Amino acid sequence: MDNKVQHKTDWIELLIVLAIIFLIIAIYVPVAIWADEDHFEELSHLRMENVYNIERFYAQLTNEYNHNGYEAMHIINAISDSVTADSNYVGEQKLNLLGRSINVNVPEGFGVEFDTTFGFHKFKRDTTMDTTATVIMYSEELSRNDTIFVQKKEVANLREDPAFRGVIGEEPLEIVAVESYYEKYQPDSTQFFCPVTKNPYNLTFNEDGFRIDSPIKETYKKHKYLVFAFKADNHGYIEDGVASWE
Repeated sequence: MDNKVQHKTDWIELLIVLAIIFLIIAIYVPVAIWADEDHFEELSHLRMENVYNIERFYAQLTNEYNHNGYEAMHIINAISDSVTADSNYVGEQKLNLLGRSINVNVPEGFGVEFDTTFGFHKFKRDTTMDTTATVIMYSEELSRNDTIFVQKKEVANLREDPAFRGVIGEEPLEIVAVESYYEKYQPDSTQFFCPVTKNPYNLTFNEDGFRIDSPIKETYKKHKYLVFAFKADNHGYIEDGVASWE
């Protein structure tokens, strides 16, 4: 009798453990999938923006769009390299690339705009150590001694001042400076493909501009862990610089 009760108890404990595991999966797996969906949508938007900017920079150089996005990409990357190597590489230039000679007009500040458009905005933290000195100086305005705080290296100059009375203390000082910069990046061929379907974005040109469309026509589904699914709808479009998701 005791064995039957123990056996039944073991099964109940096993079911409880399985129920807890299933509950954890039911909560966290969908959350992870939703995070993936958001990540790929943001990545797709970034790639579409990069494709738009590739054509925009090409138009700056040639006064026209290039229906061959790959060619436009190679040309603006080459111009970026030339501007980086030679700051005087501006104005009308002749670029020998892709087996032909291409006339371009490089505007002032092209390199900076290129880097801030495609580069990754990052921050650098620099920490330096200094020493603050507490100095006693006679104040004519107050008609008494007054306390001031200066960098230790300034004390030598203050000693020559008749109002100088002495140094009463020194304290180490940590100075933290945060500098922002752009890590250089040049767009590559992956920018022309949707990260979900791996299909190329649709580019259409007209007399006034061009449009970039997501290649996803119907809801994309990919099953994960049997009962769950990754889903992606159309990621929108950019038309003449205006994004549908903004």
